[in-house]
Amino acid sequence: MFDTLSSRFDAVFGRLRSKGRLSDADVDAALREVRLALLEADVNVAVVKSLLGRIRDRAVGADVAQSLTPGQQVIKIVHEELIATLGGSAVPLNKGAAPLTILIVGLQGSGKTTSAAKLAQHLKSTGRRPMLVAADLQRPAAIDQLETLGRRIDVPVYTERGGKPRKLVKNAMKEAARWGHDTVIVDTAGRLQIDKELMDELVDIRKEITPHEVLLVVDAMTGQDAVNVARGFSEATQVTGVVLSKLDGDARGGAAISVREVTGVPIKFAGVGEGPADFEPFHPERMASRILGMGDVLSLIEKAEQNFDQAQAESAVKKMKKGSFTLEDFLEQFQMVKRMGPLKDILAMLPGAGSALRDVDINDRDLARVEAIIRSMTREERQNPKVIGGSRKRRIALGSGTTPQDVNRLLKQFADAQQMMKAMAGGRGIPGMGRLGRR
Repeated sequence: MFDTLSSRFDAVFGRLRSKGRLSDADVDAALREVRLALLEADVNVAVVKSLLGRIRDRAVGADVAQSLTPGQQVIKIVHEELIATLGGSAVPLNKGAAPLTILIVGLQGSGKTTSAAKLAQHLKSTGRRPMLVAADLQRPAAIDQLETLGRRIDVPVYTERGGKPRKLVKNAMKEAARWGHDTVIVDTAGRLQIDKELMDELVDIRKEITPHEVLLVVDAMTGQDAVNVARGFSEATQVTGVVLSKLDGDARGGAAISVREVTGVPIKFAGVGEGPADFEPFHPERMASRILGMGDVLSLIEKAEQNFDQAQAESAVKKMKKGSFTLEDFLEQFQMVKRMGPLKDILAMLPGAGSALRDVDINDRDLARVEAIIRSMTREERQNPKVIGGSRKRRIALGSGTTPQDVNRLLKQFADAQQMMKAMAGGRGIPGMGRLGRR
């Protein structure tokens, strides 16, 4: 979502780093470009004014003037003030007497029902026993959608078709207590716009169950409209947190930067993909680093911990050191990397990789082709690729929907990688490095 904004920041910061000293005029010129970049990203005008005012007050001070690296100091100030705009630090869910009760609210089409299921999956992964409640009785398909999502993540869904929302949630709370669920997530009705009927229904539900959290789902792709919706809900209901949905989209991202400062309500979660697991707590400092192209190593580590089998990973490292790493081992590691999400998104979490790879076409379809080729091999062929002759290559290509040339290319790349692993394990360095620069 932030690719365009990140590239603009990268260009501005590149010019700042190149200067040995910074005058007030240099700072003003850089901030003008930052201002244009934020406005083009659809960040709220008042938020832009406040953010740049704080940055300028600090950037023209003695700390920057006396710094040995003034450009880096300004970048540090921008980073810190962007973190403050996004909320400062992560805000966890409120706690209280069990069951933890969460009301999910938002406009129709914002991703509300999907976010309810993703939140249930996230809380389930932390050891909680959630139950979903289908209280959106205005849109019949919403009940079916939530039931489908509930089956997918193995979380029960309480429904009463044709009932009244207030009575439904009352019965749902009794059912949760009966079956020992420590978390109840209520998906409420949405509208195409904020209206009195919608708010009255939410007030009735709130009175009945007194939720610990009222989470407003905001579509991050709708720009300033998302900010206006968040302001409207926070004024009409007691919203305790925001969930930014569709943060993986290709919109400009202004809503993500604006919503916290405009409403005063913390962003607690973000939807970062279409899968049930593509949902994470919102960390302002990590988001600011992503926006400024500094990467997000902590989130990358967390994704790896969630998706990698420790024993398998340790076994793979030992095989790499021995030079006995096979295509079978590669396929296992490949599956774990795939579960972390699109490769370009993963690489973007590495500091500096976002800008370096911005114009590189990293296509997940190419990775799928590699997987198809390996899966079309027999176990013997994966363990010992040297047995793969011409007829076997044709069979593998036919089975994977590729060409013998594709199979040849993969085998050569894997053989080169094996040679490199053996050389590194033997302390000889990377093959060919010693010849670099020789004619």
